[in-house]
Amino acid sequence: MTPSRLKEFCLAQNAAVEDFPFGPEVSVFKVAGKMFALSDLAATPLKVSLKCDPDEAVRLRAEYPAIVPGYHLNKRHWNTVTVAELPARTVRELVEDSYDLVVAGLPKAERLRLDRP
Repeated sequence: MTPSRLKEFCLAQNAAVEDFPFGPEVSVFKVAGKMFALSDLAATPLKVSLKCDPDEAVRLRAEYPAIVPGYHLNKRHWNTVTVAELPARTVRELVEDSYDLVVAGLPKAERLRLDRP
């Protein structure tokens, strides 16, 4: 998966926006003001940090060497993924899971606005 495809996929999530709160080099993808992915899209190798259920995060780290505890994030809830070392489908699923986890934590009114009860 290329940086442009990763960005495109993150922004394809319902109501997702790109923001730069940590400086111009780090793209932060948010829904309803809450972060679900962040990446320096110009970095080599390309990495993306994604929110994850704590138990699932541990399982994924054990299964994939390309998935490690979140860099500069709460390591219980975030994983950092080296994109080139995983199939694109797996990366897409991880992005979707992160987005869904963030949306599930939003107030009911926000979820309904996003058509996600």
